[in-house]
Amino acid sequence: MGIIKILQTFKINYLLVILITIISTFFIINDSNKFVTASDKSISSVVTISSYSSNTNLSSNSNGIGSGVIFSEDGYIVTNLHIISRNKKVSVKLNNGNQYDAKIIGADRNSDIAILKIITTEILNPINFADSKNLKIGDKVLAIGNPYGIGISVSSGIVSATGRDYGNPYLELIQTDAAINPGNSGGALINENGNLIGINTKIFSKTGAYQGIGFAIPSDKVIQIASEIIKYGKVRNVWIGNFRVTRIRFEIDQNLLINGLQIVEMENEGPLFKKGVGVGDVIYGVNGKDATWKNLTQFLSLAAPGDSIHLEIFTERKQTKVVEIKTSAIKEINLAI
Repeated sequence: MGIIKILQTFKINYLLVILITIISTFFIINDSNKFVTASDKSISSVVTISSYSSNTNLSSNSNGIGSGVIFSEDGYIVTNLHIISRNKKVSVKLNNGNQYDAKIIGADRNSDIAILKIITTEILNPINFADSKNLKIGDKVLAIGNPYGIGISVSSGIVSATGRDYGNPYLELIQTDAAINPGNSGGALINENGNLIGINTKIFSKTGAYQGIGFAIPSDKVIQIASEIIKYGKVRNVWIGNFRVTRIRFEIDQNLLINGLQIVEMENEGPLFKKGVGVGDVIYGVNGKDATWKNLTQFLSLAAPGDSIHLEIFTERKQTKVVEIKTSAIKEINLAI
């Protein structure tokens, strides 16, 4: 009986191993098929960007090469500003090999986003956008672009982090380990469904090449900034006044210490001053979030004139109040090329 039980146990374990192997193989194949489908869906939405100085023609070698993403059916392309820089001539090469002169519509230096426009009778395939706010660390992603100018390529990885402040506190960059190399800038970071979650913009590297840390501008910010540039030729800058703050930790109530931004200098003009906020007052809330310089500047960098910002203020008289301030247009700073 002992031998029979051993054989029966062995048979059950053997069947379990086979079952687990079959299930694992199914998921591996399924993941692979997902990436194939996602690539097929999006690869024709990614283009190659070449830029030239004003004294060269489009048949000459370009001064800069990178990637871009088709934003709309009528020929708007989103890319990185650092790709085109100060060059006056730009061309866009579609995935089918057709090449077009492109007009520079405008750009935003804060986000490194530029918008181009091509005129064509071809039917273009604009990228589908996903909501980048739903991203989770560990989500699988694909990076599509033209590394080193060798041609449109796809690399895979995961979302390594979100909300990264890597030289730009306004954008809450996506970090990924998908291979991003020179030339990938301006290309697409897509999810498993083939929808865009970010525009690849920069890498962290001690060699200048891929070292496993790349960054992308989240799709939500891309849509907002690109739409502003398409409509106005630039991102309209706003302000709430000229003032300077310092970070402090203060007692708002007995036994309750919180962090805030204390106003240490302020000019007697602007929406903030007109609402009665002045030197010595402490901002401890920005639109329901903690009062950090990042949260404040991030809102102002993406707001349009007339947008409201709600500030929670602790006054010099030890009183609390919520102030609604409508932003004003700052003196024109033309960010268009």
